[in-house]
Amino acid sequence: MTAASAITTVPGMAPVVNPDNLYSEAGADHLSPVVASALQRVYVPNLRSNDIYVIDPATLKVVDKFKVGRSPQHVVPAWDLKTLWVANNDEGKAGGSLTPIDPKTGKPGQAVPVDDPYNMYFTPDGKEAIVVAEAHARLDFRDPQTMALKSSLEVPQCKGINHADFSIDGKYAIFTCEFSGGIAKIDMVNRKVAGYLQLAAKGMPQDIRVSPNGKVFYVADMMADGVFVIDGDNFTKTGFVATGVGAHGLYPSRDGTRLYVANRGSNRIHGPAQDHAAHGKPVRGKGSVAVIDFATGKVIKTWPIPGGGSPDMGNVSADGKKLWLSGRFDDMVYAIDTTTGDVKSIKVGMEPHGLTVWPQPGRYSLGHTGNMR
Repeated sequence: MTAASAITTVPGMAPVVNPDNLYSEAGADHLSPVVASALQRVYVPNLRSNDIYVIDPATLKVVDKFKVGRSPQHVVPAWDLKTLWVANNDEGKAGGSLTPIDPKTGKPGQAVPVDDPYNMYFTPDGKEAIVVAEAHARLDFRDPQTMALKSSLEVPQCKGINHADFSIDGKYAIFTCEFSGGIAKIDMVNRKVAGYLQLAAKGMPQDIRVSPNGKVFYVADMMADGVFVIDGDNFTKTGFVATGVGAHGLYPSRDGTRLYVANRGSNRIHGPAQDHAAHGKPVRGKGSVAVIDFATGKVIKTWPIPGGGSPDMGNVSADGKKLWLSGRFDDMVYAIDTTTGDVKSIKVGMEPHGLTVWPQPGRYSLGHTGNMR
């Protein structure tokens, strides 16, 4: 790395080892000593049955399940990789909690009451957790261990604020605004809203992920059926890539060359229309995974879910060989071979959402289901 190419990060953030690939330290099997004794498991939060199903990835079997708070949305690896936090946002009500899971035992601890934790991220220096209080259009900065509230930032024009990613230097983050069709740029140094950008008149932005070189962000939009390309520094929309119906979750490959796009198979928030008259069963959506080549920005292959499905959120296995995704409207989890696209399905609880695979490679987690760096 030359001096000219070196990235000047915010204080306390780990250095960017490879400016051309900010995911370099989350490569296949590049595991931190911190996760050496973690069980190899997939943790699945089931939104409607208020529980976690635990899958052994070696056998593809459910090996445990336990109750958590109401409306578990995502399982979030902590910045220090020592805890997995279940974000129970008590959807539509006034409560909420975070349930810690010890990845060494796979067992839950005592839940911590927290207002509306739809999702959670961490500042790049690891000093604060950022709880995404979706219903309040607000970011709550909390102690990453105790979850005690330290400060809040209102983001009033970002209705349905939920997913985020950070610039390569940690100076800003971009959050998606599901119910206002745009994105919000947050100045992480001065803790203020730097601006808003509308993506589509009737859009519904979901997940967001920065490119390996940090130059652009990809934003999945489930109404636009693809991903918008955003110049983060200039905060402008520079392109669009059609990927499939209901584009939703975004996950980089372990070698940092490809972006997996989970297409949920429906533009409806609560899944495809029911067709009981024809055969008495729900219709499965045209779910698929599109693979974008980061170098060209183009879709190079698409893997359909056999018989239809609803791939939503998840992550890639430590070795990079499996993409694990929740089947949101079919009460399934999909284990997808990243070489062939072959799909194995596992029955889980009611409406699985932001599952995580653990352990994952990387020095630290920026949140969500494992935004590893």
